[in-house]
Amino acid sequence: MTGRERVTIREVAERAGVSIATVSRVLSGNYPVPAATRTRVVRAAKALDYVANAHARALVGGGRKMVAVVLRHVTSPFYAQVAEGIEAEAAANGWLCLIGSTGGDPQRELEFVQLMREEGARLVILVGGVVEDDSYRERVTRYAHALDGAGARLVLCGRPAPAPDTPALVVEFDNEAGARAITSHLLSAGHRRIAFLGGLPGNSTLDARVNGYRAALADHGLPPGAAHVVDCGLGRGVGHRAMTDLLAENPGFTAVVAGDDMVAAGAIRAISEAGLRVPHDISVVGYNDIPLAEDFNPPLTTVRTPSEELGRAAVRIALREPERAAHTRHLLGTHIVVRDSVAPPRPAEPRPPTDKDPTSA
Repeated sequence: MTGRERVTIREVAERAGVSIATVSRVLSGNYPVPAATRTRVVRAAKALDYVANAHARALVGGGRKMVAVVLRHVTSPFYAQVAEGIEAEAAANGWLCLIGSTGGDPQRELEFVQLMREEGARLVILVGGVVEDDSYRERVTRYAHALDGAGARLVLCGRPAPAPDTPALVVEFDNEAGARAITSHLLSAGHRRIAFLGGLPGNSTLDARVNGYRAALADHGLPPGAAHVVDCGLGRGVGHRAMTDLLAENPGFTAVVAGDDMVAAGAIRAISEAGLRVPHDISVVGYNDIPLAEDFNPPLTTVRTPSEELGRAAVRIALREPERAAHTRHLLGTHIVVRDSVAPPRPAEPRPPTDKDPTSA
């Protein structure tokens, strides 16, 4: 997939040494064609990276208004809500929606984008944070130009565009501001020893949340050394392990900012298993406000992200701005939902007197 002009059916015909009508018959699969001829045409199409224009297919009744959604996981509450918003907005506009998951494998993502390009999807939406390295930037640039060349559009939902001239739409929410606000909420309650559980260096989403956490500490006059980030990634299991380790190694923390609500769920369980209580002994806050967050014990104070609206906006804005060449960026806001998982830190309990304690007499 490259950024050159769209290859035409005439170029495929010339390379294969056949007529345009023969190429059309081979690619449509509706007419009998000699095997040798079919092989020449298919090889020529692959060599030229030819994809039949989705808009042209629509004119002859063969195209569909189709949105393709590529997620890391379909079981994640956050991804599920984004996908629900995409599907709802697509359906409201008379479009079909196809969903695929990659498990975070770049090769699967590449294959899915290529397949949807060949099938004539008008929009291909990639959802969720990524490690923003050179490989990602090169890969997404190729996606964007290849889809643009096929008359389609790439939408990056909650992930960054690699360069200003990339023909892609970016729709995301302000991760840094949300983390800054929720950490400030803990600081306003009196906490000063606050850990962040859920870092993943290089991940665009979590780096922004860590930056917001650090900024809030600085806002309240705490030195950079006051920050304690546990790089464990996301998920209930890793949250449980990270919190268990934190309690064993650094028992003085009075509050935890979790990278997402599932990390918070694991942390709350670990705190309970240690014989402590939330928020009596340790306050915990999350991120995303998944539907189950209000059913945690105690109900979780968290950052509400507009996950379903993020999906809806990705489709709505793409349909409203279909002809933009360079990328455009749309930023949605977040806000705190206050529940019962935060309380002021408990005063330090006095030490029992010892023979060497000058206060004992």
